[in-house]
Amino acid sequence: VQLQAYGGGLVQAGGYLRLSCVASGRTLSNYAMGWFRRAPGKEREFVAAISWSGGKYYADSVKGRFTISRDNAKNTVYLQMNSLKPEDTAVYYCAEHFGGSYYVSPSYGNWGQGTQVTVSS
Repeated sequence: VQLQAYGGGLVQAGGYLRLSCVASGRTLSNYAMGWFRRAPGKEREFVAAISWSGGKYYADSVKGRFTISRDNAKNTVYLQMNSLKPEDTAVYYCAEHFGGSYYVSPSYGNWGQGTQVTVSS
């Protein structure tokens, strides 16, 4: 499967963006998916994940502001980001969960190309 993230951009603090992760090659409906981000000079960090059955998991830093969802008919996973903060600035990546903890990147593969999110203060 190939994953492509879309929807990044420049937004003011307090604003919102909706990221999409579109899959091609096969269906995602039986797989958990995750979003990670990498800020300049920092390691990649977990943002959110959604299981094949719809269970949702969030990093503490985004809980209450971000919402992950999926549309299996469109083979797409979304990340709705509200109340954005400058510290949310990063390249955001989606990936397929292969097993293990949802919260760590080694559990994921088929990383898509990222999309840049920049939040100005």
